Amino acid sequence: MSSVRTSHAALLGAAALLFSASAVTTVIGSLSMSSMGEMPMPGGWSMSMTWMPTCGDTWLDAAASFVGMWTVMMVAMMLPSLVPMLMRYRAAIGATSETRLALYPALFASGYFLVWAACGLGIFIVSAALSSAEMRLPALAHGAPFAIGAVVLMAGATQFTNWKTRQLACCGTLPGSCGAAGGNAHTPLRHGVHFGWRCVHCCAGLTATLVVIGVMDLLPMLLVTAAITAERVAPRGPRIARVTGAILVAVGSMLIARAAHRI
Repeated sequence: MSSVRTSHAALLGAAALLFSASAVTTVIGSLSMSSMGEMPMPGGWSMSMTWMPTCGDTWLDAAASFVGMWTVMMVAMMLPSLVPMLMRYRAAIGATSETRLALYPALFASGYFLVWAACGLGIFIVSAALSSAEMRLPALAHGAPFAIGAVVLMAGATQFTNWKTRQLACCGTLPGSCGAAGGNAHTPLRHGVHFGWRCVHCCAGLTATLVVIGVMDLLPMLLVTAAITAERVAPRGPRIARVTGAILVAVGSMLIARAAHRI
């Protein structure tokens, strides 16, 4: 029993160190992006330079920089809700080797964040394409504030759906058969990828809200992190999701009304 407690303490300690490092790096990255300023756009809004290459950089450089920063940010945002699953996974694998007990959760987490890194690349490609189009087409830029409000509004609406409730249930279930005694190092990595894919679905609305409101802004990050952690860890996750949904619907409606007022 004492060895189990020591094992769990080691996992929590490693997670705390990783969270601290990623959180500090995220704050530094956010402040660095804020110092770059924003570009005023038609329609009375400002576009973040997150999606644009800086002076002397290529689009490939910009994509690599964003995906790296995004992945670090996801570690800080998702680790609080991932740690309980890592502890359950560690207990479920039934490995007797101390090496496996340490390695398999690490591989699980690696697969999980690999999915979020791929998600970040997709977000960058779409957002960079839209930002470039908005810079060329003033009519499209004028409609951006409405689109932002609509995304937040729809994200809030999804929080009330049965689909969201099912996704939360999936995020509370260990992926596949977690008895890893007969598996190899690829098994926990595959389990982590599978669980990460579930998590991307479950957090789609809140992630979309973060992207359109301010992907590198600290306050939206903190609020989205709190919402994701609460709905996935608290005993009444679906109820918390609906409360979050009501707030997002109100915010989205306000953004749409404000955009209409500017016309």
